[in-house]
Amino acid sequence: MNIQDILNSNDRFAAKAGCRITEVDGRHAVAEMTVGDDHLNAGNVCQGGALFTLADLAMAALMNHQGNLTLGISYTIMFLSGAKAGDRLRAEAIHVADHKKIPSAEVRITDQVGRLVCHMTGMGYRKADRLPQ
Repeated sequence: MNIQDILNSNDRFAAKAGCRITEVDGRHAVAEMTVGDDHLNAGNVCQGGALFTLADLAMAALMNHQGNLTLGISYTIMFLSGAKAGDRLRAEAIHVADHKKIPSAEVRITDQVGRLVCHMTGMGYRKADRLPQ
């Protein structure tokens, strides 16, 4: 099983939130989600937790690409514009530093017209354990 299949089937929280990994390789990972009514906050824009989950899934795919279990240890997130119901969001993660123990990456979430919705940076801790399959 490849990392895309493993995370799409085993990351139950992200799957229930409508997030899905669509691309993964050693350089980048992409996760996508269409904003639905269940993603909206009281202001009728996409809730920050939904955006974080999408960005986190893309980052997890990238950092776990080598097969070793890598867990997030620190994130910084900026919400730059609102997303509304029906928006198709794309989160692309790229490495900042693919360190053997403490990798770091950045994620840019854009909507269907390429507008930047959210930006996140994060660090993980890569364990010797293999990612459960």
